[in-house]
Amino acid sequence: MTTGLIYFDNNATTRLDQAVLTAMLPYFTELYGNSASQHHFGLELAKIVEQARADIMYYIGGSDGKIIFTSGATESINIALKGVAFEASVGKTKIVTCATEHQAVLDTCAYLEQIGFEIAFLPVDSMGLVSLAHAEQIIDEQTLAVAIMLVNNETGVIQPIHELARLTHRQDALLICDATQAIGKIPVDVDELNVDILIFSGHKFHAPKGIGALYLKRGMKLAAHMHGGGHEYGLRSGTLNVAGIVGLSKALEIAIKNIEQNTMHIKQKRDLLESKLLSIQGTSLNGHPNLRAPNVSNISFPGIDANTFISEMTYLAVANGSACTSAVFEPSHVLRAMGIDNQAAFGAIRFSLSKFNTEAEVEEVVSLIDKYLLRVTPIH
Repeated sequence: MTTGLIYFDNNATTRLDQAVLTAMLPYFTELYGNSASQHHFGLELAKIVEQARADIMYYIGGSDGKIIFTSGATESINIALKGVAFEASVGKTKIVTCATEHQAVLDTCAYLEQIGFEIAFLPVDSMGLVSLAHAEQIIDEQTLAVAIMLVNNETGVIQPIHELARLTHRQDALLICDATQAIGKIPVDVDELNVDILIFSGHKFHAPKGIGALYLKRGMKLAAHMHGGGHEYGLRSGTLNVAGIVGLSKALEIAIKNIEQNTMHIKQKRDLLESKLLSIQGTSLNGHPNLRAPNVSNISFPGIDANTFISEMTYLAVANGSACTSAVFEPSHVLRAMGIDNQAAFGAIRFSLSKFNTEAEVEEVVSLIDKYLLRVTPIH
């Protein structure tokens, strides 16, 4: 860790938990075989991988189905959307998503639209919530799949996935849920949510980068994503990242076992930060005040440009949107879809905390922002 750096960008990625690193290390130096090999080393590693699958299924509340290991959420989203589309029966050509989805969903949908699929977008209200009334109108008998995230990566808003699943299944369509920002932060039970496909990535909850997973409900059929050996039930060929899989399982175990304690700790810090920042004249919260993950606060500041702020405050790690689109200097598509004007969107900063953040850091961040606003904004 760089001395003096305050890291409030945990929705972009998180610090690796020391216990996770410890669990992974033997799979780099001692148990380094290929889990697909048929000798002793491979067979033993295959057991480790299958135990991780079973553990992860248990941690996300799945009673049946499959866990497919991937490199992360973006790949999982591509496998899910393209796999469903290319496996589709004749007559179902409509995919419904939301204007506030992650770019991985939006870009994949744009590709599918280019090759003949119809893409329909559900609107959101001023707090970022999908309208179930609109969903009921848009999800129809032509709908093949609905792709909606559980927790928004920019605002933390939690969507009504269980209700959307009911509307989706009523039309004999599939619900694909990106739970990347939900897993490990709020309780997630795939059986209770009644989703057909669930997506998540380890580096959002203190596992390493480069490992993610895809939950498929029993009976789900997808077209293969990557050919060349038939790994991962024929969907994604390639040598498995055993160390990453072990790390993913361990990080999820830690997150689930400590979710109440961590939620209380993180929310207390988030709420303290938010109350102090929203007391500044002209600031406003973006997103629902209650229906959101406990670690996220997205706040618009008057008279500033978030990109300039981030470039100048290099020792404070925050974001002005998704890390995947941070190089694009335009208003957040999430905030614009919520009806937030350009000025407020350009001045929006996302603070995302983790279990490693402290109250002292919160106080220092507030002080830094207060001093910055005094320097650059005449109304503060």
